[in-house]
Amino acid sequence: MSSPRLEFVLEALDIEKSYGATSVLSKARLRVAQGEIHALLGGNGAGKSTFIRIVSGSLRRDSGVITVEGREHYDASAIAVVFQELALLPELSVEENIHLPHRRDAFGLIDSRAMKALAAEALATIDPPLVRSLGRPVSSLDLHQRQLVEIARALSSGAKLILLDEPTANLTFADAERLFAILRRLTARGISVLLVSHRMSEIRAIADVCTILRDGRSVVDRRALADISDEEIVQAMMGEGQEKTLSAAPQAKAMPAGFSLDLAKGDIAVSLPAGSILGLAGAPEGPAGVMDALIGAESSSAWSIALDGQPRRFRSPADAVRSGVGYVSGDRAEKGILATLPILDNLAAAGRIARKQWLVTSQEVREAASALRRLSIKASSLDALPQTLSGGTQQKLLIARWLDLAPKILVLEEPTRGVDIATKRDIYQIIRAVAAAGTIVVWWSTEFSELAEICDHVITFDLQGEVSGRLDGAEISEVAMARATGMAA
Repeated sequence: MSSPRLEFVLEALDIEKSYGATSVLSKARLRVAQGEIHALLGGNGAGKSTFIRIVSGSLRRDSGVITVEGREHYDASAIAVVFQELALLPELSVEENIHLPHRRDAFGLIDSRAMKALAAEALATIDPPLVRSLGRPVSSLDLHQRQLVEIARALSSGAKLILLDEPTANLTFADAERLFAILRRLTARGISVLLVSHRMSEIRAIADVCTILRDGRSVVDRRALADISDEEIVQAMMGEGQEKTLSAAPQAKAMPAGFSLDLAKGDIAVSLPAGSILGLAGAPEGPAGVMDALIGAESSSAWSIALDGQPRRFRSPADAVRSGVGYVSGDRAEKGILATLPILDNLAAAGRIARKQWLVTSQEVREAASALRRLSIKASSLDALPQTLSGGTQQKLLIARWLDLAPKILVLEEPTRGVDIATKRDIYQIIRAVAAAGTIVVWWSTEFSELAEICDHVITFDLQGEVSGRLDGAEISEVAMARATGMAA
């Protein structure tokens, strides 16, 4: 007996897109069936963002065919995109934000009764209690509620396909579960969802099928997630013979054994010997206090620090660096990568601060070239700008700054945010190598699976940023961290 023919809400076939001589998409295809949750996967630089922009109508394709419900000529409102950075106007009310797409011109009269009815109907579909907030300004809502307002706006415009970009990145565990339940209700009504995520636990929890892009091509087309393993997904993203992007475990310069770090606040205290990995789990406010104290960003922090048993308070980030503390910011665009300087200067930046040295040396060139080889970072030259590298490779570049400095402490703020599964594994390998060389790693991550995999100790924080507990060794698990923090695992 033949399988029933699927009804596709979206078919994007043989999509091509190039910028000059650079091909971004080549014969790429994506087929999303009615009423399914479809994961679009791929490494950094695979072409996902370009594909999404083409499908949603914000970027013109060079060639290929796109149909929505079988029609090449379709209303653009049939596809809605909900990005991490929500496109809401915070000073307007919930009902005004939902009604925005229905305003055809700036001078049209607004029927407030019709506007309220439209918004109420859309919200009632996904979260009836939120209907009571129609008159509230969006700025007064929490992140989960704002996300639902944007989904409601898409539904009110007649969206048949909703694309979600990393939807649980900043949600609590309870909010993520509520969002998943809402998505399932939408698919039961025939609405389709296209999910872009780097979190395998999230993909497994909610998606039905996946399409995987590599180098602008669809290397996996509509594969049921029940029929593909995590290893197969990584293999598809990286290509044959590329199971590991690092040729070998990167070596970090060893620091003298015996160094220790003590952290304390209130009833919580942790003593870390050289080579320990401490995880920070929870909402940003809590981990930020620990990190700020360690990197000299906040001299009045409530956290007390002792190095080798001696109390210490850093006066500035430069003071912390010269005392052996390294830092990788979670905001690589604003606080990490030096976009206007070549790769060489990006790699040498931390060493120059530590040594109070500003001129390029031959040793810097040798160490930079060595770091690129060890981390399998492919760059045209050391003089190239970092923007020529993918986001995940830029992240490895930031960590590489510290490999030859043998820092006593390395503070990592969300080092795997926005990077693909394969690059995450590279970064885990780098972190283990740094710790094996004797450096104490302090690592904040919102992905509890990676903290559970690598950390020796974890300090947890609740949604208000207050310390909620400490986990050690076998106590560390995704479930334990989710319970202690209220955040999604």
